[in-house]
Amino acid sequence: MKKILHEKFVAHRGESFIAPENTLSAINMAWQNGAKAVEIDIRITLDNEIVVIHDKNTKRVGNVNKKIRQSLLEVLKKVDVGLFKNIKWKGEQIPTLWEVLKTIPTKGKLIIEIKSGIEIIEPLSRLLKNASVSDSQIEIISFNRKLLAELKKTMPHYKMLWLLNLDYYFPAWLVFSKTPKTIDKVLSSKLDGVNVWAGKMINKSYVDQFKKQNLLVYTWTINEVKTAKKLLELDVDAITSDRPTWLIKQLMDEI
Repeated sequence: MKKILHEKFVAHRGESFIAPENTLSAINMAWQNGAKAVEIDIRITLDNEIVVIHDKNTKRVGNVNKKIRQSLLEVLKKVDVGLFKNIKWKGEQIPTLWEVLKTIPTKGKLIIEIKSGIEIIEPLSRLLKNASVSDSQIEIISFNRKLLAELKKTMPHYKMLWLLNLDYYFPAWLVFSKTPKTIDKVLSSKLDGVNVWAGKMINKSYVDQFKKQNLLVYTWTINEVKTAKKLLELDVDAITSDRPTWLIKQLMDEI
């Protein structure tokens, strides 16, 4: 059962409940704690380097406002993205995707969320081609379905999932409440599934409709035992969490 739980959980931006998100410390901590999969966010810099950060600027995590797309890598590397979490993490830098790729253990999987536009396709394709990881160790996710469709043409060997807000925002619920239409868009884009907000909209019927089309259903971002248990019962393919190690322990203690 423990093995199954570890395989289901994805460390959101690394072990981000404890360490500063999207940093090498958070990512390595997740691997060391037994994570089978880690999710990160990527953006492209002014000099076309791919860096690991969620926001379009460094204001929230770096206490200085440097826009990622308008900044050189050497400038971004000088931003401390650890102090916002705790003084213990002082000195943490924004890592490059290349640096993160080198952390992946033999049986680990990196789920890459793209926060940039089509300008990232060529450098990302080139970087992944030169990385020493197998095709099964990389998956790509994005809220931009058209971007994923273009990526799939360039890199068909990687699994790609469409991120959906569902009922995270009310307007999004109106858009995605018609599940068959969503499935049609996923299939027409030749994607491998969806990665959805774990709100009220996801239920057995929702999951089953995707499963019948051999599509994956991942979920985000779950930090409560009750919600995690519900999703395990629905047999979703992955549960993304800021605190996967803690959640797994709580679930194991209840068995």
